[in-house]
Amino acid sequence: MTAVHEMLEKAPYLRVDEEVIVRLLTTALKEEVEKAGIEHVVIGLSGGLDSALALYLCVEAFGKDRVLAVRMPYKTSSASSLEDAQAAIDDTGVESLTVEITPQVDAYFERFPDASPLRRGNKMARERMSILYDLSAARRALVIGTSNKSELLLGYGTQFGDLGSAVNPLGDLYKTQVRQLAAYMKVPESIIAKPPSADLWEDQTDEKELGFTYFDVDRLLYFLVDQRYDRDKCIAQGFDPEFVDGVARRIQINQYKRRTPVILKTSSRTVGIDFRYLRDWGL
Repeated sequence: MTAVHEMLEKAPYLRVDEEVIVRLLTTALKEEVEKAGIEHVVIGLSGGLDSALALYLCVEAFGKDRVLAVRMPYKTSSASSLEDAQAAIDDTGVESLTVEITPQVDAYFERFPDASPLRRGNKMARERMSILYDLSAARRALVIGTSNKSELLLGYGTQFGDLGSAVNPLGDLYKTQVRQLAAYMKVPESIIAKPPSADLWEDQTDEKELGFTYFDVDRLLYFLVDQRYDRDKCIAQGFDPEFVDGVARRIQINQYKRRTPVILKTSSRTVGIDFRYLRDWGL
């Protein structure tokens, strides 16, 4: 039994129907891109699980000739991440580019040599998204997001960096479910088994930074969000009170990352509030 199946045995409520979900995601992905009048997509490929699964979904939806995968390493990026990204590129047969981000990131931080790892990591994430959007304009391709539901709820991402995209096929899948789908779609095992990491600095991992595992938090998030359990009911499920409070607090304070910029209302027809017609309004 694989590690993914062991997790799902312990938390069967996180299990999804792989065939149904893949069909749903690829159909919706194709519809969302094509109704914008665009045929191609571009995706940042880190060598991690989320971007790999998003790549495989894009190839399933559009075919390899309509997908561009971009590797954007920094000087501290691990060699294994580049190798894993290349393995996914080779397996899917998509066109790829490698754009080194070290020169522009280092040029900026020459002015701020004491910048924290967080500031540097955020700058790298936004530099990568800037490159993807430039290639989006050059190739007439929509940028595909790679943030999963666990990250979105916890606010574990950079606003206008890795959280930025035109369409996000993973945003309603917990990390545990991403692992399940990745195994189903035959993403290379080296990618599925590796510790989750944004690869922003040496020896950085998501779970070390968060202070808990994705599997543990996914179980809690399922009860908090999907089942709408209150604090007492979550604790009755066996979750530590401090863990419940800490995760609930993270969800609350990171709401701003999960919405478009707040527009302060001064008229009767405010974009995103009163004016929310479909894209084909007036046709």
